[in-house]
Amino acid sequence: MKKHGIIKSAWIMTILAISTSVFAAGKPAPVSLSPEGTKLEAHYSKMLVDLQKEITRLEPKVDEKKKAEFTKQFGALGNVPPVTKIVMGKEVAVKHGPGNPAFAEKQKEVLTAARVVMKDIDAFLGGEKELAIMAKFALLTHATPNRLAEFAQQGEAEKALIEKLLNDDKLVVQVMTLGGASGGNYGQAMRNYTAIQKATERSREGFFQVWALAASLQYTSETYVYPDVPAAESLVKYYLNYLKAYDDGILDPVFSELGGTGWNYRFVFPDSYTLEDIEWIRKVLRNYRPDHTRLEYRWRYCRIVRSDIPYTNSVDRSGMPAELSNIQKYFLKGGICGPRAFVGQISGYAFGIPSRRAPSPGHGAMAHWTPDGWTTVLGPHFYFCKNINGMPAMDFLLESQAQQDPKGFKQVLMCEWLGKALAEDAPRNYGSSGGFWRTLGFYKRQAIVEDQKIEDIGTTGEELAESNVSSEKEEIEQLEIPEKFRKITVAEDGTITIPVAACRSPKNGEKIRFMESIDGGMQVHYGLQGQRPELLSYTVDIPKAGKYGFTAHVCTVTVERQFLLRVNRRTLVDVDIPYTKADWMDTEPVELELKEGRNRISYTQKAPNKGLSIKYFKLKPME
Repeated sequence: MKKHGIIKSAWIMTILAISTSVFAAGKPAPVSLSPEGTKLEAHYSKMLVDLQKEITRLEPKVDEKKKAEFTKQFGALGNVPPVTKIVMGKEVAVKHGPGNPAFAEKQKEVLTAARVVMKDIDAFLGGEKELAIMAKFALLTHATPNRLAEFAQQGEAEKALIEKLLNDDKLVVQVMTLGGASGGNYGQAMRNYTAIQKATERSREGFFQVWALAASLQYTSETYVYPDVPAAESLVKYYLNYLKAYDDGILDPVFSELGGTGWNYRFVFPDSYTLEDIEWIRKVLRNYRPDHTRLEYRWRYCRIVRSDIPYTNSVDRSGMPAELSNIQKYFLKGGICGPRAFVGQISGYAFGIPSRRAPSPGHGAMAHWTPDGWTTVLGPHFYFCKNINGMPAMDFLLESQAQQDPKGFKQVLMCEWLGKALAEDAPRNYGSSGGFWRTLGFYKRQAIVEDQKIEDIGTTGEELAESNVSSEKEEIEQLEIPEKFRKITVAEDGTITIPVAACRSPKNGEKIRFMESIDGGMQVHYGLQGQRPELLSYTVDIPKAGKYGFTAHVCTVTVERQFLLRVNRRTLVDVDIPYTKADWMDTEPVELELKEGRNRISYTQKAPNKGLSIKYFKLKPME
């Protein structure tokens, strides 16, 4: 055999070895390629092999004793016995992670040994040139040359997208720092990203660019939410919708400051909810319960679950209006853990709060970002959750914490990518096993958390996972309502407007909550909470005795309800509450016979009641 033939055969065997290890790790089987695709695969494969060779030459020397001590320490974690805990009424064995106190204590010793190693390789971990080389290797390994070629062979435009990515070292580093493309679909990710940047120049700079790229990397299937619309087209619509909401001041004030590397921007778009539902939930929170948009971040927005989606078994939705979406139907009668988690998620998504599903054995919950870190909501701690976004839940939490330090996280990736180039095993069981360099990357994550004093903020509303009753006593905040919001007025045609805050005692209780409206006025919410009805009582001076048409300006998210008026202690009048779908609307007029001078009108809601928000009442002369 000629010399060049021997070299070519060895090169092919190397590529096959890399490909075999990649596909054995759970990657899709190779796809058939056209002749052009085969050439492209060879081109990408050579690039991958060359990068791997270059990286292996970069491996820094590590003191063998320090290396052995670190390896010994994390290997001993496998001997820590599990502990048994009760989670959602079931016994659960916890062996790995902070949920096991003995494991957590032992892991402190492992981290100490890891720090000794990391101190000796500071110079290596700070190399920007080396970072770019490793990032491209990591991308090619994750994508695989075969699948890159499959995308690129579709046409010149697709080929150009791959070349644009691979020839931009800065972009490659950013892509891989943000977690890479879901499913290794880098071609689709670039198609998404390019479409967003074409749609708006603002997506090219600052946090707008990070957001555009992160969202493009997260959603890389052929479609996104809408089954008949290409993913790139859908993502452009979402991006432009959110951009307008940002400009209009609708998104949360921290949206532009999610911090760290920008990894959290992967999770600001919903995983499965339509723009129609997103717009509707925004309306629900802004019109119906604006107080939920001002809460501390654990409960901000998602508090709507606690107030309006009761935990209810065996809900029959078959007779509900067919035109309603599932999210809208959940407000009618509530549901079990799944529907409550879905409503909680979308309430955060709608305002740009990163959110994820957080399932645990036999239970559906959610997790969302706060300025102090991620928290699980309406379910158990991350310790007991299953995978979140394709990662073990505790690894997801650790990743979210480490990504807060962009400089430190690059060092995490340097270790991890070097380990990949050396064909090491990935860390498993929360740092209990794995290859040396890749496990060192895991402990660099923990070092960041310790150095930055990042705390695990735990759970939110865990006691409400399958209950409507909280063991925590809620403090009811009282508002000082300016007099201008309590003034009853009379128009030229004799119509009397009674602000809802003009009642005799405008105080908040279990059911009644006064709050500032989004437009700056005042409104009251009569809610599900509390066991006893509460009254709103008004004294109104009527200039002339006679019949008046009574209406209330209301906002609702449920159907077939009534409230009760009591007029001058004797007359009881039922008022039908319209289903406004979170818009503001007047009730149909009901006739009241009122006397000249002082009249007492009291409002209450019948049990079992649903939530109702009111801005004002009107009395219009009927003669």
